[in-house]
This record gives sequence, C-alpha cells and structure tokens, in this order.
Amino acid sequence: MKRYLVFIFLLLLETFFVFELVAQQKEQINIKNSDLFEFGKNKVGGARRFIGNVIFEHQNATMYCDSAYLFSKKNIIHAYSNVHVSRGDTIHLYGDYMLYNGNTNIGKFRNNVRMEDNKTTLYTDSLNFNNALNIGYFFEGGRIINEENTLTSEMGYYYANDDLFFYKDDVVLVNPDYTIYCDTLKYNTEIKKAYFLGPTDIFSEENYIYAENGWYKTAEKKFQFNQNARLENKEQILTGDSLYYDELYGFGIAIENVVMTDTVENIILKGNYAFYIKDPESILITDSALLIQVSNLTDSLFLHADTISSKYDTSGIHRILKAYHKVQIYKEDFQARCDSMVYNFKDSVITMHTDPVIWAEGNQMSAEKVEVHMKDDELDFFKLMKTAFIVSQKDTSSFDQIRGKEMYGYIRNEQLHRIDVFGNGQTIYFTEDEKEDEIIGVNFAEASDLKIYMKNGALSRINLIKQPTGTLYPLDQLAEKKLKDFRWLEQLRPKSRKDIFYWK
Repeated sequence: MKRYLVFIFLLLLETFFVFELVAQQKEQINIKNSDLFEFGKNKVGGARRFIGNVIFEHQNATMYCDSAYLFSKKNIIHAYSNVHVSRGDTIHLYGDYMLYNGNTNIGKFRNNVRMEDNKTTLYTDSLNFNNALNIGYFFEGGRIINEENTLTSEMGYYYANDDLFFYKDDVVLVNPDYTIYCDTLKYNTEIKKAYFLGPTDIFSEENYIYAENGWYKTAEKKFQFNQNARLENKEQILTGDSLYYDELYGFGIAIENVVMTDTVENIILKGNYAFYIKDPESILITDSALLIQVSNLTDSLFLHADTISSKYDTSGIHRILKAYHKVQIYKEDFQARCDSMVYNFKDSVITMHTDPVIWAEGNQMSAEKVEVHMKDDELDFFKLMKTAFIVSQKDTSSFDQIRGKEMYGYIRNEQLHRIDVFGNGQTIYFTEDEKEDEIIGVNFAEASDLKIYMKNGALSRINLIKQPTGTLYPLDQLAEKKLKDFRWLEQLRPKSRKDIFYWK
C-alpha cells in the first residue's frame, strides 16, 4: 500500500511540474538531421517520420535515434532504437524507446534504459526525465553504480542539479566494506553521503549495525546512527540513541541511553555518553555510568562512578577497568565505596583508592588502600593496606574491632573465615553469656601480628603472635572501648543497587 501511495505522490508531483511548465512559453522541437523523411495524409495525426541518423533539439537537450515520429502540433516525439539524449557534457540518457513531450519537457524512456553523468550510471527499464528541471525517476526497479558503490531499489528519484538520488522500497547499497539494506535512502553522489530514512541494516565482515535514521559517508567511512541504534560484533553489542563512528581514524561516540555489552567477559556498561577507540581498543563512559558484572552463580555486581573506562593491558588479552570519583558497588554479599578503583581481569583483582570501605558478612573493612580478589565472580580474599580496620556491630553501642598496619581476609563458603593482621595488631571484642544472650565483658588484646578466626560472621578465636598482651575486662571497667581511627560508616553503605547512584 505504501508503494502505491508513493507512486501516486510522484504522479501528482509530475503533474504539478507539467502545469507549471505549460504556463510558460512553449518551445517547439526542432529537427536537425535525418537521412530519410516521410510525410503523408496516411500518417496518424499528421505525424512526420524520420529515419536514419535522426537528430532533434529542444531546450538544452540534443536527441538522437534511428527513427522517430514527430507530431508538430502536439510538440511530441516518438523515438525508436538507439535513443540517446545529451544535455551537454553532464547528463546522457539511453534507451530503446522514448516518448518526449516538448510542452511538458518530460521524456519517458523504456527498455534497456541507461542514464549517465560524470560519476554515476543508472540502469533501469522505465525512466521518466524532466528536461527542464533536470529530474528523473524510475519505478520498476533500478541499479545505480557510483565508483565503488552499487545501489539497487524498486523506485527512485534523481535530482541532477543537486547530485542527489532518492530511493524507495527494497534499497540495497553495496561497497567493498559494507552492505546496507533499508526501505528509504537518499544518496548524494558528489559528497558520497547516504542518508537513512527508515529501518536500516548494515553488514560488514566485523560488524552488524541497525538504525532507523542516520547517514554514512562512503568515501570517508563515517557513520551517524540515530533512533534505536545498535552495533554488534563477535564480542560486543553497543546501543544508544545516537552513535557516531569514524572507521578510518578508529573512534566513535555514543550519546544517551548508551549500553555496551561484552558477551565474553559478561560485562555491561551503561551511561549517557561514551567515547570509543578501536586500536588499542578502549572505551570511556560517563553521565550516570554503570557497570554490571553478570554472574551465572548467584547475583550480579553493580558499580557506579562519575566515569568508567575500559581498555586492554599490553598483552591485548586482559581487560582493565577503571572507575573515577564517587565509586559505589552493590552486590548481595558485599558492598563498597571509594573515590577511584581499578579492576584487572587478568587476576580478577579490584584495587580501591582514597577512603575505601567494604561491607561484607556484617563486617565493615577500611584502609588507605584495599584489594579485593575475586574467583568465579565471588569474593575470595581481600587485602587492607595502611591503617587497616575491621568493625562489626555487637549492639547499638558496642563494636568488635580489629586494627593493624595491614590485614588479609580469607573467605570460605561465602563467609569471612580468617583474618591475618600484620604490624601493631589490636583488637577489642565483646564477650557474651550465651544462655542469657547478653554482653558480660570486653577483651582488649594487642600483638605485633594476629591471626583471627571467624565463625558464622562472628569472632571465634584469636592467636596473638610476637609480644602479645591481652586482658578481659568487666564491661564497665574498660574506659576506652574504641580503638584509634575507629569509624562506624553504616549510614554510607549502599543497601540496594539503586543506592549506588546517591553519594552521601
């Protein structure tokens, strides 16, 4: 139905041009040459017949053919065999037959039609050309060749003065790098730029692209995709409201609702602005930046920061992710925050800088620098370096605490199992009467190094190593129940994936 509506529109457009030209002064078709001339009463409508090396002129066009009928009163030509119309050095039209109306300046070419200009050749079986306006259209299928580009469609318009083709229905554009399929396309032969005006699919050896609006500069290999834009390759899928890519220089920009999915690493990056470099491959994403590490085991990891970047190490094999400013992480079994972070996929290590804090298994862990080591998408062990501190809440006013220069924490069966403390180790932990379920004392211990064993998220046993001291005090006799550098930061902990977008 759409095709017929478009065809009716084209006929109305042609009729408009006819009425406009009829209103102007009409110029008669002139005969310039013919080997044989026939004229008689038996010729229909008083037509004159010309045979052999026939040449006519009208407006700025010269017309050649093997034979023709000229209806002088109607100012119409029927031209047969080896028809050739020349408009100077710019446009040449060829066909087996032409009906030309000198009053409307419209020539109708049929069978083996070919139209050429300096850079483009059109092949079709049905072409109408307006000699005054330099506009042609085909409606029964056409093939256009423009240097290394070949384009086919069911129907199309050519605006010679603007070097512009307009194609409709089953449009296919082929060049050495890409094949483009769409419903509607404009192509400027001078600047070699194609405009997509509907659902469009683009295929190459490495990529598949979909968009519903945009443009492609075939010589410069630049793309701009809009409306449900999508780019896929063997490892990644990129979507956004607007995607721009320069293939020659190997960089791209994505804007609004950007989603990059790494199907190999099971990583999803989201944001509203992304910048991509092909070689060496890297991507930077910002404006509501979000990283999701999809886990096949339990739940996924969600990370938000002002800016997230991704690139590969010098081997070109292992990815390195960096997050800058106001980093917050949410996973069901642990949460974290810091100002900047590096995630190295080679050894699955997350390194956190500037006020890093981790919450896991009821424990709050902090230091000047934190390393989180992952295994099979789960927390394996962590390192707290410089002013290492672990706190867990016993009740509203009591906190078990561990402090030292450096700590290693080990996870077993998804629970914190053991903590090794190195340098200036100190602990405060509260003892309970299990029967009464109440706190009865507080233990203060210190040593150069400590080994602390946990059970069900609670402190179970402490080994004091090198110069140990320790005392169990009644609850009211230990004056200071908080170690140096103590901080309880529960109010800062992101408690859901939505919380990571709100920095407190």
